[in-house]
Amino acid sequence: MKILVLNCGSSSIKYQLLDMEDNAKLLAKGLVERIGLEMGEFTHKPVGKEKYYIQAPMPDHETGINAILEALTDAEHGVIENVEEIKACGHRVAHGGEYFPVSAIVDEDVKKKINELCELAPLHNPANLKGILVMEKLLPGMPQVAVFDTSFHQTMPPEAFLYAIPYDYYQVHKVRRYGFHGTSHKFVAAKGAKMIDKNWEDLKIITCHLGNGGSIAAIKNGKSIDTSMGFTPVEGLMMGTRSGDLDIGALLYIAENEKLDIKGMNNLVNKRSGLCGISGVGSDMRDIEAEAEKGNQRAQYSLDMFAYKVKKYIGAYAASLGGVDLIIFTGGIGENARNIRYDVCKDLAFLGVDFDEKKNEEIIGTDAILTKDGSKTKVLVVTTDEEFVIANDTYKLVK
Repeated sequence: MKILVLNCGSSSIKYQLLDMEDNAKLLAKGLVERIGLEMGEFTHKPVGKEKYYIQAPMPDHETGINAILEALTDAEHGVIENVEEIKACGHRVAHGGEYFPVSAIVDEDVKKKINELCELAPLHNPANLKGILVMEKLLPGMPQVAVFDTSFHQTMPPEAFLYAIPYDYYQVHKVRRYGFHGTSHKFVAAKGAKMIDKNWEDLKIITCHLGNGGSIAAIKNGKSIDTSMGFTPVEGLMMGTRSGDLDIGALLYIAENEKLDIKGMNNLVNKRSGLCGISGVGSDMRDIEAEAEKGNQRAQYSLDMFAYKVKKYIGAYAASLGGVDLIIFTGGIGENARNIRYDVCKDLAFLGVDFDEKKNEEIIGTDAILTKDGSKTKVLVVTTDEEFVIANDTYKLVK
C-alpha cells in the first residue's frame, strides 16, 4: 500500500511517498516552499533518480499539492504511473487538544474538531487542515488520516498537565499542558529501546528532541508522563527563537516598559528570543558555535544556557520517573551537535551515566550508543523519522 505523507506549514509542504507493504520503502520525498509569495520553490527527490527542482508561482496549497502529484506521476522523474496507486494520505496535525489521544481517520467530525483547535495552534492547524481539504478536493474518496503531535502526551496525569491557575480556565478554555513533538518522542523511544535489546514498555526513558524547536519527554512503560512544551510550543527549553520557560512577571514588566501589545509580546517570545536573542548571531547552532570559537561571549552564553536547561530537565524528569534507564538525543541539534551532548552529559554520573567522550566525538547524524559498556544508564543518539510514524499509523488505520 502506497501512502503519501503531507506536513503542511503556513508557507511550505513537506512530503514523502512510502510503500508500506515493502518494509516502508521510501519512493520519493520533497519540499514545496514560499507558498503565497511571488515565486515558489519546489524540490522533488525520487529514490534512484536525479533530483528535480523548479521555481514557479505557488499561490496556495492546492497549487503546491498539485505540483507534488504531478511530480510523483511524471514520466521522467516520477515513481508511480498514476495517482490511483496512492491508497491513502497521512497528515501531520499539530494540535489535537483533548479530542485525539490517538490518530484518527478523517471525517466531518474530525475536520470540525481540527478547525476548532486552530485557536490553540494558529500557526499550524489552519495549514494542516488546508492540506486535508485540498486532498479531499483533488482525490475525492481517498482515505485520509490525521496524526497529532499532541496525542502521545495525552497519557500525562493531571498533576503534570494542569497549570496552577484558577481551575475554571481549564474547564472552560482547556488551558493546560499539551506537549508537542509526540510522534518523534514515541518513535525514538521505541527505536532506542530496540537498540539495547529492550522493550520500551519495560523502561524509564528521557527523550530529548533538540532542533530549532525543542522538547523533552519523560516516558515510563511506553507512556508519556510529562513533557517540557506546554499549552503552546513556547514553554520549556530555550529554542532557536523561542524563549522557553520565562517568569510571567518579567514578561509583564517588559511589556509595560517597552509598550508592547499582545502581538508584540507574542513576537518577543516566539521570534526574538532563545538562542537568537542571547547570541545576537541567529538561531542556527552551527553559526553560534563558530562565533563562540572566535571568542564571542554572547554566543558562548547561549550555548551554555542551552545545555544547562536540557540538563536541568533531565534531572527533573529522572526524579519524576523515579530513575532513568535510557536518555535519548534526537533532532537536528541532538543528532549532530557533539559539544552540546557532551556539555549535557558530562555531569550525569550521579544518574548512572558513564559517558564515552571518544564515541561522542565520532557520532554525527547516525544511531549510536554514547556510553561505555556497563553503564547503568545508557545514552543514545537516535535518528528520528516522524514521516514513518505518520505513514505507519495511516497504514494501520486504513487497513
